[in-house]
Order: sequence, then structure tokens, then C-alpha cells
Amino acid sequence: MARNKEALILLLDVGPSMHGVLQEVKNICSTLVHKKLVYNRSDEVGIVLFGTKETSNELAKELGGYKHVTVAHDIKVIDEETAHALQNLQCGTVPGDFKVLDAVVVGLDMLIRKFGDTKGRRRLCLITGAQHPLRDPPEGTKEDQVDTIADQMKKHDIKMECIVFRERGIHYSTVMEENDRLLYQFRDRSVAKVVQVDSPTSILGALRTRNVLPVTVFRGDLEVSSNLKIKVWVYKKTSEEKFPTLKKYSDEAPPSDKSATHEVKIDYEYKSVVEPDKVVPPDQRIKGYLYGPQVVPISSAEWEAVKFKPEKGVKLLGFTDRSSVLRHHFMKDVCSFIPEPGNTRAALAISSIARAMQQMNKVAIVRCVWKQGQGNVSFGVLTPNISPVNNVVDSFYFNVLPFAEDIREFNFWSFGSLPSSSQPTEEQQEATDNLVKMLDLAPAGREVLKPDFTPNPVLERFYSYLSLKAKQPDANVPPLDGCLRRITEPDPKIIDHRAPFIQNLGKSFELKDNPKKKKARTQDRLAYTDADDQAKSVQEPSVEKDEILAVLYPQTENVGEIGDLNPVKDFEAMLAKRSSSTWVQKAMEEMQKYTTALLQNSREGDNYQKALECIVALRKACIIEQEPNEFNQFLTKIYERLKNGDVADFFQLLSLKNISLISKEEAPDSDVTEEMARTFYLKQEAASQ
Repeated sequence: MARNKEALILLLDVGPSMHGVLQEVKNICSTLVHKKLVYNRSDEVGIVLFGTKETSNELAKELGGYKHVTVAHDIKVIDEETAHALQNLQCGTVPGDFKVLDAVVVGLDMLIRKFGDTKGRRRLCLITGAQHPLRDPPEGTKEDQVDTIADQMKKHDIKMECIVFRERGIHYSTVMEENDRLLYQFRDRSVAKVVQVDSPTSILGALRTRNVLPVTVFRGDLEVSSNLKIKVWVYKKTSEEKFPTLKKYSDEAPPSDKSATHEVKIDYEYKSVVEPDKVVPPDQRIKGYLYGPQVVPISSAEWEAVKFKPEKGVKLLGFTDRSSVLRHHFMKDVCSFIPEPGNTRAALAISSIARAMQQMNKVAIVRCVWKQGQGNVSFGVLTPNISPVNNVVDSFYFNVLPFAEDIREFNFWSFGSLPSSSQPTEEQQEATDNLVKMLDLAPAGREVLKPDFTPNPVLERFYSYLSLKAKQPDANVPPLDGCLRRITEPDPKIIDHRAPFIQNLGKSFELKDNPKKKKARTQDRLAYTDADDQAKSVQEPSVEKDEILAVLYPQTENVGEIGDLNPVKDFEAMLAKRSSSTWVQKAMEEMQKYTTALLQNSREGDNYQKALECIVALRKACIIEQEPNEFNQFLTKIYERLKNGDVADFFQLLSLKNISLISKEEAPDSDVTEEMARTFYLKQEAASQ
């Protein structure tokens, strides 16, 4: 058996305790088979049922016993017959829990008979309720039988997954306690993983569709100090499940050509600008980077010479309180730091540091370079992970922390800053609070959609539809099945229970139409407003509107002029004041003067960024105030004056940022078409030449 292939035995309980979820179990196992048909066609799968009325397995024929255990599908390369066998499963009549160990032995025997001592990936997947007493063995105790099975599994390098399904609210008895203890005995022998779930959806998430082999990210020293270095291995604890890549398929090869790979290859040719018909070979190419209007060539040797190459290693920088490291700052995937396997001194050192950190509620800040010559450095936090199991060593979880430039702070104004007429009432506040609490996925005593057991609905949907399209190319998208519907749609039980809160929210807020009124242009306001109306509007402004504008656009002390500290903020404050009908025009003129001065006084582009922000703010204001020609005339005028001077690069920056004239599509009053706006800089350059 090749090492990159897997042999899997599904051990399915079809007894009375699983009748309620048997259809979901069949769908889940079918999904697993369909995924393997697409991505692991060489894998082999077998199906063993326990709790059946009849008996059909090799051990029963040869040795007797092992009753009510049926081999529904022998181990063979996965095909559509495997999926068909799963869909035809029938409910059993005998408590399958009683035959759990017998089913494990039958599955183990099938793998040993098929592969013997050959190397390869082999595993058992057990799905049961484990609610009834397990059968006593002919000799010895149940614990002795578990040890014997575990020894055989360890000898032949066979792993097992145990998924125990028990519905929420079921009475936990001494029989279940004994069954759990026996299953956890497999885990303690390092041959099995045991997971308990309480819903069919959780079974779908708990069942691994593929076996991901752990690969170390780093092997080396955790340098606590110059005199203390601990040998550690670093594995990825979590990894993003990415959407599968679909390769292009070529149907140019004739159907009779069985050797055709149907692979599509893309080749690129680089041609000279001077000689368009001449192809430039790879040894004559060099990368170039724009620096203003010039292209600066930089060879790969020059890149290597200036590239940052830190030394491989993990260094502890210090300790801090756990409360000082915010959870929402964690980035990327989580890694697990474990002591070097077989190194007792490393295990003791990691355990002592981790337990001391746990006791003092501390975390460690570390600097990590996983590979020699790596171009970047990971800066993160180590959180202690104290193992509750005796045969599993203590470890650390590693999370990447952001640098200062990675953090984006977004400040939002509070309702408390608005005038009293715009404040929510106590009834509205209470209704909103209850709605937010209702959306909590982890209420007291229960967690809905646990991350460990909730599959990605988009991926599951993709795999099921891909399997259907393979069989029926013209098939439409099928409706959601029951398991995915529970993930993608609100839980009906929660909605029914919380219906009064939803109704109260609707009653607390009165909804009114907000008709969209076109803002009058500045000239129109001056033309159609007489002197008395203008004076009245100045003397009797809307108090409520002014208070809200004061919150949204806080005014600076010197309203009426634009300063160097925050010109955009000063400009917005001038727009918000509107103490007279000409105030908007004054604000735009001031911003034009300030931007022109910035560019004229710029040295080597030091004012480019601030000037860019000012032009963006001015352009936005001209669109809102329906003054597009004001901006278009300003941009045209300043471009004509400065395009051949020291700040010519600034207009290339505007072109790259797609900041051009305001077109008719953005403001109906504009005289510029979209094509004119897009080619503004190109036409101006052509005209000057």
C-alpha cells in the first residue's frame, strides 16, 4: 500500500439509539465518499454495520460469535458503488452499542487481512450512541479486551476516530459513564481520538473527510536566555480551509487518445519595445520598477544583496499579563509549541514554565524566524496549554501579533453626543439590547455551532454539487439538505423562543419614508431666495440640525481658515458651519488655495500625500454640493500651470489613483463625459507634445 493512499473502515451503529439520525449519518458518509471520489480516487473504503438483525463477517464464520455485525462493503478502491451502499443502509433491530468492541475487532481484522504489515495510512471511524452496556468478553474484563485491541492497533499503525452521538437533554447513566471510560482508554493508549456530539450537524463537522499529516514548521531551540535553550518542535494547530482550485481542462485531444493529460499550459513571451517582433530570452530580462516617470532596473543579485536575512531561531523577549494581549489582535493560523519528542529535560522545562505562567496569569512574547534566510519575522505570543491527560505533555499555543502599521483603529461617534431629540428611548434601548443578546451563539450552558464541529457550509455545498454535476452535467443546483440548512439558517427553536423580543423591536421603532430630495445648487439658492428669506435662514437656523452637524463635523477653533495640522478636517468643519449662503463657496476656494500652495512649496514630493488627501476631499465635496464644474476648472487650471514643473510626478500619482475630472455619471451638472475624464491626463500630455 502506497504511503500517500488511505484505507478507511466506517464502523456505523444502526441500532435503535441511532435511528433518529441514521439518514443524516448516511448523508454525511456519502459526502465523505464524494470528496474522496474527486480528490483521493485511489483511497480504499470499507463499511461495517453493527446492530443489524443478521450477521455477516469473516470472524463469525471462522470463530463464531461476533453476532449482529455485518460487512456491508468490503475494502476496495472507492467508486460510486461505495456511495450507493451507504444510501441503502437499513435500520437495525439490536442495540448496536452492545456490539461496539466486536465491530472494532471486525474492522481491525479486515485491515490486517487486507494489508498485513505493509506500511500505509489506515484508520477506523466509529459512529455510535454508546448508551447501552457493552458485551462482556469471553475471557478477562472489558478493560483487558480494550488493551488487547489497542496493542494490535499500535502494532499495525492503525488509528481510530470515535464519534459518540447523544442528543441534548438525555439522562447520563452509569452505563454511559462506563462506555465513555472504555472509549477514552483507547485515547489514553494513543491510538484513538474520542469526540462527543449532540446534533447531526456536529457529526458532519467531527467526521474528518481527509487525514492531514502534521508537518513541523520549526525544529530548534526556544531561547529563553543566553544560558537557557529548550529544544522544541512547532506544528500548525489550525489552518485555513481554502476553496479548492479548479484547473483548466483542454478538450482538444481526441477521445481515443488515452494518454492525453488534458492539461492547459500557459507560456508568456516578452518582446522588445524597440523591436516588437523580437522575443527577449530570459537571460536578457531584468525587472524594472517605476520611480516617478523613470523605470529603475534592479537585478535579482541586487535584490539578494539588500534582502533582510534574519537568523533562524525563536527568542523569548519577555512576559506580560494575559489581559494586556487582546484576543482580537491575533492574526493568521495558530501554532503549537511542544517539547522535542523523547527529550525528558525539554518536557520538564516547558511544563515548569507553562505551569508557572498559568499560575501567574502571564503570557510570553517571542520573536520567531522559522527558516534560515526567511524574509520576514513573526512576532507573537505564547499562551500556556496545560494538558489534562497524563500521557500528553504540556505545551504552548502561539498566535501572531500585529505590528503598529497592521492595526487599523476605527472610531465611531456615540449616540450620547447627539442632542436629546435624537437619543433612543429606554424602551428602544432595551429592545435593541435584547436583540443583540438573542444573537449570542454561546448562551449560558450551551454553545450553538461549535467551531470544532461545524463544517464550512460553502465547501460542503460545493462538494455535493460537484458530485452531482459529475453524474448529471445539466443538473441544476439542488436544495440545501437538512444538515447544511441548520448551519446557514437561523435555529427555529431559538427564533420561536425569542419571538417576543423580535416583535418588541418592531414595535419600539416607528418607520417613516425618507424621500430623497435633490440639493439645490449654491447659485440656485442665491437666485430663488430673497433677502428677507436669507436673513431669516441665517438668524433662525435649525437648532437640531446644527447640533447634529457639530457632532459629525467637529469644528476647530479657527473656523474659516485651513491649517497645516489637519486641512481635511478644517475643510469639513467649514462645510458644516453654513453660517451664510456663500459659506460653501468660500470653503472650496480656501481648499483650492491651500492645495495649490502645498504643491508649489513641495520639495521632492514631501507634500504629495497631504495634497492628494485635499484634492480627494475637495472632489467629494463638489459632487455632494453639485458643483462639478468648480472642481473640473480647478484641476484643469492647476494641471496646466504645474505639469511641466518640479511637481509633474504628482499628476502621475493622481492618474494612478484614478482621480480625474468629475463626469456626468457622478454629477448630472457636469459637462465632462466619462471618456473625457478617463483620458484627461493622456490628452493633455499629447497636446503638450
